[in-house]
Amino acid sequence: MTETTRMVIMDDVDRSPAPSAGASEKTLRVLAAALAHPRFTDIVAEAGLAKATVHRILATLVAQEYLGGGAEQGYRAGPTLLALSGRALASVDISSVAAPLVEQLAGEVDCTIHVGVATDSEMVYVIRRDAAKPYRMRSRVGLAVPMHSSGMGKVVLADWAPERVDALAERVGLPRRTDLTITDLDALHEELARVRARGYATDLGENESGTVCVSAPIRDHTGAVTHGLSVSSIELEYPGHTIEELAPAAIAAADRISRQLGAPSA
Repeated sequence: MTETTRMVIMDDVDRSPAPSAGASEKTLRVLAAALAHPRFTDIVAEAGLAKATVHRILATLVAQEYLGGGAEQGYRAGPTLLALSGRALASVDISSVAAPLVEQLAGEVDCTIHVGVATDSEMVYVIRRDAAKPYRMRSRVGLAVPMHSSGMGKVVLADWAPERVDALAERVGLPRRTDLTITDLDALHEELARVRARGYATDLGENESGTVCVSAPIRDHTGAVTHGLSVSSIELEYPGHTIEELAPAAIAAADRISRQLGAPSA
């Protein structure tokens, strides 16, 4: 056997990890790689399969319209895959997705946990899980709160372009909820810059006197922040900035929910 022949044979050897992947797993690996990389060589490397195997699977995916495009112009999601994706996204209910993780977080930190969804101007509570402690928050599922005064709202606003934040302030204003509410637009932009830098927001009595929270962003399948998660307590229990010690737990839970919603990996 010549060295050239040996190289050709070796190039067509499946490099799947032992035990070797089944046909379905190989197809999924190639599909994911094709959507992530434009070049055929990168798809092969990502899938970890022989070139001939990848080429054959790509041809099948294109024929069945799970992929469009080709090796020269790059692959993209085809109509079959887009239709399936649309149906899958339409069936996603964040309440059912997030509920087990919210329950777990509430048990870990023994604080009230909220999840809220952003509208064009407010945050609306969609989940509330109370702590085991005797006090209760005034919040309720379905209640809407301003974005600028709430931790959940700030993590959403921090993901918006500055011009969109300006337009919101012009449209609905920055109403004062307590003596600590940020009502100056420049001060709000400074606060949002801090949120982006550290990955979480706080509400230290800005929305409701005596109540504090730390909030983390929840991202959808596009990577946009569409929801927020907050860990809330009373100021007597977490005075000053001490609620921030719960930020890592809030971020971890929000990241897990984001992953369940199909958010891209960081």
